[in-house]
Amino acid sequence: MAPIRILVADGSAVARREISQMLGSDPELEVVALTPSGRIALEKAEQLRPEIVVLELSLEGMSGLEVLKALRRQFPRMPVLIFSALTESTGNLTMDALAHGASDYITKPTTPGGVPTLEQAREPLIAKIKELHSRIQAEPPKVVLPRKRHELAKATAPQPRIGVVVIGVSTGGPNMLVDVITALPADFPVPVLIAQHMPPVFTRLFAERLDSLTPLRVREAVAGEQLRTGQIWIAPGDYHLALVREGPIVKLLTHRGPMENSCRPAVDVLFRSAAAAYGAGVLAVVMTGMGQDGMRGSQAVSQAGGRIIVQDPETCVVGSMPQAVLNAGLAHQVVPLKNLGAEIVRRVTRALSVQPVAG
Repeated sequence: MAPIRILVADGSAVARREISQMLGSDPELEVVALTPSGRIALEKAEQLRPEIVVLELSLEGMSGLEVLKALRRQFPRMPVLIFSALTESTGNLTMDALAHGASDYITKPTTPGGVPTLEQAREPLIAKIKELHSRIQAEPPKVVLPRKRHELAKATAPQPRIGVVVIGVSTGGPNMLVDVITALPADFPVPVLIAQHMPPVFTRLFAERLDSLTPLRVREAVAGEQLRTGQIWIAPGDYHLALVREGPIVKLLTHRGPMENSCRPAVDVLFRSAAAAYGAGVLAVVMTGMGQDGMRGSQAVSQAGGRIIVQDPETCVVGSMPQAVLNAGLAHQVVPLKNLGAEIVRRVTRALSVQPVAG
């Protein structure tokens, strides 16, 4: 197979050299252009038609966000991976980039003094590039093939009233979660907890952005807070989010326990704790993401009598996480992104007249 052709746009000469060396060390990748200039990046994209663009947000002449907007107009299906250092300002810019169609992001690792240490990003950067490339959609076939049928789990008993909704999501999540969360009404009757694979700073900024888009209250999770209706909690970056029951009250717990599935926060940790706190009253949702985080947690939810729905992998940026749950026979329903928020509302409100779950 021909190597994946990559255009790198980064304002730092040192970063361009190191990124080129990192990517060039993999025989499946080829850097076809390096540039510090946003304008030249657009020219090279037109001339060379790369398969992936690795984009720093600080460029010469025009911002990375402006470049992204132009790329999306001209090449709507070309994967664009944001690769920037993590600061308050670049965090907000990255959120803007994701809102304007960036495929995903990787944060540039730095020392405590702020000096880039890009070699630490080699493996995740290469993995993201290969995963995004594998998702490039070819031209639609002239003959539409039948959709694959999934073997779904069978509920052995009616589910009692839902007490909590837990959502696990990774690659592609920031944009897709907006679609889901904004579909929830102001009187949504149960709390929602989200484990989104994100580093520190990003999770707070993401919570603030979601909070501005919905009448529900969205915040980064704080240990010791009591769960109440009308609340949405985002797991903090580099901390697991869990639930603990104290009699009729359920509280948040955040901790820096060992990574699971190379993740912290991990979906599995959240799902297991929800099953322990709410039993059969859990509605677990596994959305777009790379890997299989959420699969073992879904097992715990299933064993407790809860329900699991997954985003249709065909509507994901990366479908590995929901597909892992499907392959394990744990999903009770497969729902495309456009219907996912409405299905969560339907399931929760349908169960309002059922015997309530404590807490």
